[in-house]
Amino acid sequence: MSPVRRVALTSSAAVAVALGGCASPAEPGGQESTPSGGSSPSEDSSTDTDGPSSRKRHRTRLNSATTAAAQYDYAGALKELKGLTGTDVDALTRKITKQQTNAVTWPDNSQISHLFFHSLIVDADRAFTSQDSAQGYADYMVTIDEFKAVLDSVHEKGYVLVNPRDVARENAQGQMEYVPITLPKGKKPLVISQDDVSYYEYMDGDGFAQSMTLDDDGGVTNTYEDPDGKTVEGSYDMPAVVDDFVEEHPDFSYRGSKGVLALTGYNGVLGYRTSEIEYGDEEDIDLQEQQEQAKGVADELKEDGWVFASHSWGHTNFTKATMTRLTADTQKWDEEVAPILGETDLLIFPFGADIGGTQDYSGPKYDLLEEHGFDFYFGIDTSAPAWGQRTDDYVRQARINVDGLSMSAAMKDDQHVLHDFFDVEEVIDPTRAEHGF
Repeated sequence: MSPVRRVALTSSAAVAVALGGCASPAEPGGQESTPSGGSSPSEDSSTDTDGPSSRKRHRTRLNSATTAAAQYDYAGALKELKGLTGTDVDALTRKITKQQTNAVTWPDNSQISHLFFHSLIVDADRAFTSQDSAQGYADYMVTIDEFKAVLDSVHEKGYVLVNPRDVARENAQGQMEYVPITLPKGKKPLVISQDDVSYYEYMDGDGFAQSMTLDDDGGVTNTYEDPDGKTVEGSYDMPAVVDDFVEEHPDFSYRGSKGVLALTGYNGVLGYRTSEIEYGDEEDIDLQEQQEQAKGVADELKEDGWVFASHSWGHTNFTKATMTRLTADTQKWDEEVAPILGETDLLIFPFGADIGGTQDYSGPKYDLLEEHGFDFYFGIDTSAPAWGQRTDDYVRQARINVDGLSMSAAMKDDQHVLHDFFDVEEVIDPTRAEHGF
């Protein structure tokens, strides 16, 4: 699992936690979802003996412990407090120890829901009036306001973000096994993912982010061209929006995990035109510079709790493709995308086009994918809130699409699976109706 940089909370939520309040609403059953302590570090004279630098280190470690506990890493939080003294430390230690004692293990890792999205629509007026793509955007995308409303709802319902490597991993014998996920009672693990995080050329000018980039502080943000043609930076797509949400609601992330980003390679990655095959002959594209910029963003995303999945190089239908095409496509991914994103053992099937039914995988297509190191496979199924399968060799998980099509279906059917996660009538953007969708 990629290392996750856990940044100590600096928002008002962190201050509330450190002073004895809550960083987020109480959990079901009255449990608080974040730890609290007694007095603030600056009020504890026992930490003042070595002067301001010692007090600063004390506060930093206290905040790190607070963040770790808020994200359910109780052992890590207590380790952070080890060696510190003071009434604030004692109070926080008691609080975290109680939370650790009361936490429970999720009973069945095959029953973890997975919601997925495509690129977020920033400017619905432009997207829904695109001459060539308006219907596709309405069908397969959600607006940024819809996505934020979904986040609010699943957070309120007690869902917590995990990534697939929190769910399962190889054991010492090389066999896949489920990993215990420990949460307070009433909390539920949830995987989210985003497909096609490559910012395809056809989307230019249609009201979407153009790329991911790094801001002045080294964090991941988006470039976006507003209707006046001005390029600005901000939170205009799923990763940056989720990062902002987790900063405000640290209890929404399990031990720093965020989500899965699925990328193709034929238009490059993350908004950079990195493909030698597609852009090697274009004099106005500096491939090396594009690749280096993309790698810098990818490294930061992994550091911040995101994981990458292959979505194939050419958005290939794995059900219909011949072995010749799959072999060539997989090689292109290995040569052009893996060097930028790093190796991944996650495969998200384009179109949800799986290589088999619910029976165990077998055959040449699976043999090819196993040879290339894939351990996690993701299809699409909206018939149930969650579905998973584990063998000694791999883990499968069904994903639920959140988009215009699924929301429209849910509006017509009160038994639709989306109702487990949010009220569609409250989430859906009125701009859809204004444009006839």
